[in-house]
Amino acid sequence: MISKNQIKFVKQLEQKKYRQREGLFVAEGPKVVGDLLAAGFEPVMLFATDEWKPFSSLSVETGYCLITPDELRKLSFLQHPQQVLAVFPIKTPSEAIEPTALILALDGVQDPGNLGTIIRIADWFGIDTIVCSNDTADCWNPKVVQATMGSIARVNICYTDLHYFLATSKLPVCGTLLDGDDIYQLQLPTQAIIVMGNEGNGISPSIRQLVTHKLLIPQFRPGAESLNVAIATAIVCSEFRRPR
Repeated sequence: MISKNQIKFVKQLEQKKYRQREGLFVAEGPKVVGDLLAAGFEPVMLFATDEWKPFSSLSVETGYCLITPDELRKLSFLQHPQQVLAVFPIKTPSEAIEPTALILALDGVQDPGNLGTIIRIADWFGIDTIVCSNDTADCWNPKVVQATMGSIARVNICYTDLHYFLATSKLPVCGTLLDGDDIYQLQLPTQAIIVMGNEGNGISPSIRQLVTHKLLIPQFRPGAESLNVAIATAIVCSEFRRPR
């Protein structure tokens, strides 16, 4: 049986200030929790109904607690809770960002759903590192974690002064801009930083100055609404991975 203090503690982790203070985040559902466990994340608290099967393989130190579906609903941030909820330590990113073939850089992406989807896209296309500006949404927000569908276990995410990072990097900096060149007609670099901007304002003026390769996803039907940043990210990543 769960206590009121346990419910209060978990619920507080919805807020960034409590996540930062405790160094913890919440993950829910067999897929997300399972992927985090498989990646070596060790929960400090884990609550599951008897539907969730892997509990027998957990160590005693995990703090596993068998609960009812009603108790899970009291803990959960989801409209339809899914068998298991776990509290994990936030992974501390390495201070040094190693140059790799492709890096995603996010300039002020605000929507948790977009951020979670972008992390999932990076995982799909084998991009290991996402560098976020300090005003990008917190990747450990429960909504972001849920939207990644477990990909947050496999992608390194760090927050930094994005302008300084790009200005001091030796990699080409590619960004989607309205005055860019048709991405389908370009020979794209195999090693690069791909910058994606804010939902409403795109790439900020200071970051725009550092873009060395301006890219445009052409519009084929005039009057169509602009692309969601996560969809645009998927298109751009797909083009970078396409053999030329």
